[in-house]
Amino acid sequence: MILSCGEALIDMLPRQSTLGEACFAPYAGGAVFNTAIALGRLGAPSAFFSGISTDMLGEILADTLTASKVDTRYCARSAKPTTVAFVKLVDGQATYAFYDENTAGLLLTQDQLPHLPASVSTLFFGGISLVNDPAATTYESLQIREAPTRVTMIDPNIRLGFIAGKEAQYRARIERMIARADIVKLSDEDLHWLSGNGDVTQLARAIVAQGPKLVFITEGAAGARAVTATQDRFIAAQKVTVADTVGAGDTFNAGALCALHEAGALTKARLSALTDAKLDAALTLGTRAAAITVSRAGANPPWRAEL
Repeated sequence: MILSCGEALIDMLPRQSTLGEACFAPYAGGAVFNTAIALGRLGAPSAFFSGISTDMLGEILADTLTASKVDTRYCARSAKPTTVAFVKLVDGQATYAFYDENTAGLLLTQDQLPHLPASVSTLFFGGISLVNDPAATTYESLQIREAPTRVTMIDPNIRLGFIAGKEAQYRARIERMIARADIVKLSDEDLHWLSGNGDVTQLARAIVAQGPKLVFITEGAAGARAVTATQDRFIAAQKVTVADTVGAGDTFNAGALCALHEAGALTKARLSALTDAKLDAALTLGTRAAAITVSRAGANPPWRAEL
């Protein structure tokens, strides 16, 4: 089973009312939540860990997970409110205004960490859940606890507006978690923010040298790349009409993890000996699934039958 660990929130997406007025509509979301949903829909054994409210919006989150075949037994439920993010779209690119004070997700603490059975082989971390304490330290503590014996993956999914004024502390945490992880996924923009200018493959290989066995780099409409100490594989993205890019990277993560799961590669030993064919399969499923997500509004990952 793949346990996605991170934020769940309600995205308020811009819409137009039947009277032609500008308005917002609520959608279940959050980067790590989207990856859990996409994994479930693609047919991988998916579970989710986060602080989720018992309020009305929290019930929407829990029901959405269940409807997408995601196991919610590890979620920490509380009466604290749900995080809400208002989304602004410009040419399909999303920016966010977060309302996260005293929420169930933000106030997640280490005494709420789940006890995991052996059936959980892989833990996925990322998103805005790694910015603010106590939740950020809680998730890092879980990675510290589990990284010696289970596969861990991280996608920071960096939101510059959200980390303003906290860059040094945030960067230090991300660098620690990347060094512990077996798999890292970064957009090319995130890669350059972390590592500076330079050739994408060389920068990714420098990250591999820090400890990870595999680094995925998504390059927007161009496609995606998988880099190991000795391999550099690239798959071009499918051409689609883009509605918006909400959830694209999250869906890629799920597709790549699902393909590695199906190949029996989600163990530390097997990740160290991936063939070109297995890397290509991970890139292909990731890019195909993401192409469907960007072709429709909001974070709405595809079911396996849609591929």
